[in-house]
Amino acid sequence: QVQLVESAGGLVQPGGSLRLSCTASGFSLDVYAIGWFRQAPGKAREAVSCISYRDRSTYYVDSVKGRFTIFRDDAQNTSYLQMNNLKAEDTGTYYCTIARYGTSWTLCVNGDTDFWGEGTQVTVSP
Repeated sequence: QVQLVESAGGLVQPGGSLRLSCTASGFSLDVYAIGWFRQAPGKAREAVSCISYRDRSTYYVDSVKGRFTIFRDDAQNTSYLQMNNLKAEDTGTYYCTIARYGTSWTLCVNGDTDFWGEGTQVTVSP
């Protein structure tokens, strides 16, 4: 019954945009930090962006600053990752993760996670 589902990955040209969503079922996200991590082939999974519960403070890895925006709609039990000006190096599997009473720092920097979604593929290619 407890589930995180990512959606809206896909194939996009460099410079294009995608909006990923992460929707929780079976529980409320309102007391969870939410994060987006990604993993490219041959590379370790890395934190991309996280958002705290309540105060909605955010973290972004340097490589996506100014291009990606994370936000949450607790009424819809959903987090979104708006990705603009996509680059080939953004290609990878994107995973939604959560941490109860977490912050953007504890989740993205310390890696203190509770649960993972199955991931959605993002491919940036001409």
